[in-house]
Amino acid sequence: QVQLVESGGGLVQAGGSLRLSCAASGYTFRFNTMGWYRQCPGKQRELVATISSSGSTNYADSVKGRFTISRDNAKNTMYLQMNSLTLEDTAVYYCILFSRSNYWGQGTQVTVSS
Repeated sequence: QVQLVESGGGLVQAGGSLRLSCAASGYTFRFNTMGWYRQCPGKQRELVATISSSGSTNYADSVKGRFTISRDNAKNTMYLQMNSLTLEDTAVYYCILFSRSNYWGQGTQVTVSS
């Protein structure tokens, strides 16, 4: 059974940093594109960043230059380094494994305070 578990969320002041992790089990994801979505209060879930099996990355305009997505295939883990956080980054962050049947994590809350 495929399971994605996010960790690393929490409360941080504006301007601070957090690193999210997404650990996969039950699946070897090195051949798959992975990504992070987020859902801000009252808004639809939006794509934040993706990373392909070869390491190519894409970012939403709102996070370019501040967030970095990476992966460690040996550890079956993906990361999202988030710097210069703003109040608008407050959201539940979800990791996704893109495949014939996409798999989602349960989400981790990130709250940025002023």
